[in-house]
Amino acid sequence: MFTGLVTALGTVRRVYRGRDGLTFSIKAPFRGLRLGESVAVDGACLTIRSKSRGAFGVHVVDTSLDRTRFASYRAGQLVNLERALRVGDRFGGHLVQGHVDAVGTVKAVTTRLDARLVDIAVPAAVARVTIPMGSIAVDGVSLTVLKVLRRDRVRVSLIPFTLQHTTLERLSPGEEVHIESDMIGKYILQFVKARTVGARTRRRRV
Repeated sequence: MFTGLVTALGTVRRVYRGRDGLTFSIKAPFRGLRLGESVAVDGACLTIRSKSRGAFGVHVVDTSLDRTRFASYRAGQLVNLERALRVGDRFGGHLVQGHVDAVGTVKAVTTRLDARLVDIAVPAAVARVTIPMGSIAVDGVSLTVLKVLRRDRVRVSLIPFTLQHTTLERLSPGEEVHIESDMIGKYILQFVKARTVGARTRRRRV
């Protein structure tokens, strides 16, 4: 479990392609990492398979490659990092599982006073559980939804601190980002669907 509060920027050092996915070596300032520990890399929960001084290695399986943009990552790329939440930690973001729901596309970037507004096209499955002033994670960064512009597009606002401490400062139209929609919204939607299907089934039996 994560909060969407990026604790460090990492740098991809090497990318290895194997039969069953990709392996990344990532330079990071973390201390005390353990094998098997979970780290969110641009919002995707990955397991540490190897570690060395100032770096760690993770593996991305093919099923994860299908729903992320990791296949395009190259050496030198900056990534947002967050270690898994510990019991008793401050909970300053929102509930983030590290399960990327989809890849969104940046459509517009504008500046208003001291904030940067980013419009992102998202799949229908994400839009259905997204509400104004609700939560969304973009490349692992916990953000508040400023507006739902239409059924397939949302707007988020980036404050100066976020721009200074994450990779989102580099966003421009046409770029793709990892999206994790609000976990509570997803559970509610699934619950409502199940109730609706159950009610229809009972009516048919009557």
